[in-house]
Amino acid sequence: MKINKLIVLLGAVLAFQACTKNPFTGKKTLALVPNSEILPMAFEQYDQFLNENKVVTGSADAIMVKNVGQKIATAAERWLNANGYQGYLEDYRWEYNLVQDETVNAWCMPGGKIVVYTGILPITQDEAGLAVVMGHEVAHALANHGQQRMSATQLQQVGAAATAIGAQAAGVDEQTAGYFNTAYGIGSQVGVLLPFSRSHETEADKIGLNIMAIAGYDPDEAADLWRRMKANSGGQSTPEFMSTHPSNDTRINNLESWADEARAEAQKFGVTTFKN
Repeated sequence: MKINKLIVLLGAVLAFQACTKNPFTGKKTLALVPNSEILPMAFEQYDQFLNENKVVTGSADAIMVKNVGQKIATAAERWLNANGYQGYLEDYRWEYNLVQDETVNAWCMPGGKIVVYTGILPITQDEAGLAVVMGHEVAHALANHGQQRMSATQLQQVGAAATAIGAQAAGVDEQTAGYFNTAYGIGSQVGVLLPFSRSHETEADKIGLNIMAIAGYDPDEAADLWRRMKANSGGQSTPEFMSTHPSNDTRINNLESWADEARAEAQKFGVTTFKN
């Protein structure tokens, strides 16, 4: 079992040494894969996606996506500079594109590469609703959630290797070893990676709410947006413990409880009136 223990120890050492600080929470986060490697890959994949899909340009909606994205990014930079993180966005290359796709979705790659699908616009309804979505997506990039998920996956792979080697060293037969590996995979997904992803979504909700408020958008719009998202889904969703995202009701309750705090944060930057 020495090899097994060595692999686990190596994983622990890597996790301890490869950490960075989340400026929005003050917490240490995993950073096994440096942004110097992640960002060029993300930018390349983003360009490839745009080349393979229909990017909407020149329309009122496309212009709105770019304008809202820029306001959100500017608000994020104001917050970071005010809190001692000058230069934090130096390697970011902000880009905001509307893509023709009926899927109700939007996403942000590491380094600030954002896509909004046309399918989400009937639910966002207006500029403030779009700011909720884009604030959330920008928050993922700001908090380096992509980097953390890649790092967590690497640690999971180390654990899986340790399980396989440990079973082999113990003389476990192939069929039983397969059961062990399957159990580890399910356990690590449900017990670690899915809650890890849910925590990222909740974190992005809160960071995004503050940023959209600093950008001048009414934080009360966030809970309203998720009520519309819930209605659009017909009230159906994956059980929260099996999902990478919090339930709609959890999100709505959280966003309602954080709205006053977001307004207070915006007031620190002289923002006292909000667009809704």
